[in-house]
Amino acid sequence: MSSILYVVPALGIIGLIVMGVKSAWVSKQDAGDAKMQELARYIADGAMAFLKAEWKILTYFAIIAAILLAWSGTLVETSSPWIAVSFLIGAFLSAFAGYIGMNIATKSNVRTTQAARTSLSKALKVSFTGGTVMGLGVAGLAVLGLGSLFIVFYYTYVVSTGASVNGIEMERALEVLAGFSLGAESIALFARVGGGIYTKAADVGADLVGKVEAGIPEDDVRNPATIADNVGDNVGDVAGMGADLFGSYVATILATMVLGREIVSIDEFGGIAPILLPMVIAGLGLVFSIIGASFVRISTEKGNVQQALNLGNWSSIILTAIASYFLVGWMMPDTMEIRGFVFDAIDVFWAIIVGLVVGALMSIITEYYTAMGKRPVNSIVQQSSTGHATNIIGGLSVGMESTVLPILVLAAGIILSYFFAGLYGVAIAAAGMMATTAMQLAIDAFGPIADNAGGIAEMSGLPEDVRGRTDILDAVGNTTAATGKGFAIASAALTALALFAAFVGIAGINTIDLYKAPVLAALFVGAMIPFIFSSLCIAAVGRAAMDMVNEVRRQFREIPGIMEYKAKPEYEKCVEISTKASIREMILPGAIALLVPIIVGFGFKDVFPETSSAEILGGLLAGVTVSGVLMGIFQSNAGGAWDNAKKSFEQGVMINGVMEYKGSEPHKASVTGDTVGDPFKDTSGPSMNILIKLMSIVALVIAPHISVIEPHQPIPEQTEIKEIKVEEKAAELTPELAELKKEKAEAL
Repeated sequence: MSSILYVVPALGIIGLIVMGVKSAWVSKQDAGDAKMQELARYIADGAMAFLKAEWKILTYFAIIAAILLAWSGTLVETSSPWIAVSFLIGAFLSAFAGYIGMNIATKSNVRTTQAARTSLSKALKVSFTGGTVMGLGVAGLAVLGLGSLFIVFYYTYVVSTGASVNGIEMERALEVLAGFSLGAESIALFARVGGGIYTKAADVGADLVGKVEAGIPEDDVRNPATIADNVGDNVGDVAGMGADLFGSYVATILATMVLGREIVSIDEFGGIAPILLPMVIAGLGLVFSIIGASFVRISTEKGNVQQALNLGNWSSIILTAIASYFLVGWMMPDTMEIRGFVFDAIDVFWAIIVGLVVGALMSIITEYYTAMGKRPVNSIVQQSSTGHATNIIGGLSVGMESTVLPILVLAAGIILSYFFAGLYGVAIAAAGMMATTAMQLAIDAFGPIADNAGGIAEMSGLPEDVRGRTDILDAVGNTTAATGKGFAIASAALTALALFAAFVGIAGINTIDLYKAPVLAALFVGAMIPFIFSSLCIAAVGRAAMDMVNEVRRQFREIPGIMEYKAKPEYEKCVEISTKASIREMILPGAIALLVPIIVGFGFKDVFPETSSAEILGGLLAGVTVSGVLMGIFQSNAGGAWDNAKKSFEQGVMINGVMEYKGSEPHKASVTGDTVGDPFKDTSGPSMNILIKLMSIVALVIAPHISVIEPHQPIPEQTEIKEIKVEEKAAELTPELAELKKEKAEAL
């Protein structure tokens, strides 16, 4: 049994070793001429300056939060002061995961540009290998960190005391482990919001003055904001996304482990198979992501980049599905029960398949609503012909429509996974979806690297064929970035539901009664939070963009010779504006996510005689989750559709029988739509998934403090009796289970 415990961190180490090998390969590639390297250095220095400023603020936050957690760990029997250490490790690894992604991205961009001077296939190999380094770094750190900490806390609280795996000691071990997830998600929120504000302030400022007012290309070296714009691609879409999915990965596994603790499992692993399963699946998914990444290649200039990425993605998903069948059959017992729901090993496997299918469908639907050439984007293109206002109306309409299919898919996924294995099925479905996170992140990070490569090609004055190759990669990268956001919000929805179920169990509440006025009021307040959160993020981008616009105008006005290439713009001034604005503006949205659950949980304790604060907090979480998922899908897809509508004009589109190109009036309308969509798709939209997960994790951490029941340590005899009852119940229900399996097969 003990050997399986060490498999998980070992798989994490394998991922990190492969990451190191691929990182070394990227570093050895040709970085181009002196001008290209100078521009790349500006971008790398700007990104590092942002991270240092962000880390300084987050260090203060992490220390204060750790002190409070250590103190709270002494107040209840099911927690421990060690939760503070777990929190700090999670926070550090989350920040480090973001740094790994940003570091390799700033190395890969200029090398992709240089590779594009040779061939499209070489440029794809360099850019995707850079993305793979980020994906393996994030997943490897998560698997290694979570697996290692579980070993420490499991032996400390359960094995060394000789306690039952279903008792209070295991609950304490998982509560301390929740601190790891809290640290990861806290840093992820600040990194995502701060990075999103940074990148969009620079992007909007560069577009409004450079493209619209001065009439120069997007990545023209004369634009003072262009370096800040390229830096923003790294700190927002790379470092922010890396920290985001690191947090999602950890939260999903943790939620499944917490629910797995409730299962009395008579297995070959000392009764902890349901707890171990999500970690092992994550580790295997990491290995299969490495295999899938090896399939991403094209052999000719006319090779289909999107098909190559899809081949790698689907390979990793299919391999994970096949391995899960044998893994579940080996690890899980024939009969299990959670909160009155009886299921078996094959039911767990089907729940995992449901999660994989939901993730794939969410990516396909997102691609449809955001990809060039599809009906939604084409509708925005056509509406651009009648002006800026109709372009905005079209984008809003597409974003709202795009919520329908994803929500139906999520709803079906929740029902099916619950049908197979109860609440544990919902959680393990989310774990199955997140298993190939390394591959998903590799595809997602490839986009910003390609975007930066195109910018460097433009600023370096390289031949048109080089920019043409980077534009092909960039166009695909826009779609992969949108599908990555769709995948992230889908995983967040299932993860939040699993965390919600875990919170209900630890808090000791059986139902959340909407007929109770305090619960209904909390539901409405929770539904409001994503709106005020989005408002703060979008307003922050607007304020920072105004500062950026004024600075770019000042430089054009006061520095003679910029437009004639005789003077170099003061790039560092624009980088400084974005850095200061993002650090300043990220604090309030982050405070909302962290403090609201604490205020509700403790502020309403014993206030209403017939309603516990745990039930009120449950109503709040329900409102946040539903509203946040809808807002996230709407904003991300609307922004992505606006972006690709604008890019459609760069290739030429037919409107009312006339070919319209870049620089035309419809194109100018599409630039306005893209500018509106920028904070939607890169700041507030992607932040929604962290918001709903972080609030659920905070609730899970404080659940022992507001629980309506006293923690109870079952004695060995009681555990044995419960195990016997489960066996008896399984024996009694064997014919019924057989009939149920038949019904499930027919339903599928």
